[in-house]
Amino acid sequence: QLRLAESGGGLVQPGGSLTLSCEASGATLDYHSIGWFRQGPGKEREGVSCIVSDGDDTKYADFVKGRFTISRDNAKNTVYLQMNSLEIEDTAVYYCAADFSYGCTIFAERDYDYWGQGTQVTVSS
Repeated sequence: QLRLAESGGGLVQPGGSLTLSCEASGATLDYHSIGWFRQGPGKEREGVSCIVSDGDDTKYADFVKGRFTISRDNAKNTVYLQMNSLEIEDTAVYYCAADFSYGCTIFAERDYDYWGQGTQVTVSS
């Protein structure tokens, strides 16, 4: 059974950076695409970014393009989300999710079979 654990969240000032990690256990991530989603206070969960199973393609929501970078290290069974130029509106619980497929989407949560517990990111001065 694949299990996912996010880490790296915290409190950061506007303009700052954080790197989130999504570490898998119980199975290899080699054949899974990974998505990052977030849910801000009082908001619905939304897709942020995703990466295909071999890392050759990535997708980003418009509101994070140019600021966030997704990457993966299959040897470490870990996917990362580098977040730069953070804005107050980025405050949310960030979740990673895995789909046993090559391709990825940030628009269909139902495609993802495994979810982590989330990590809180708070952007505040």
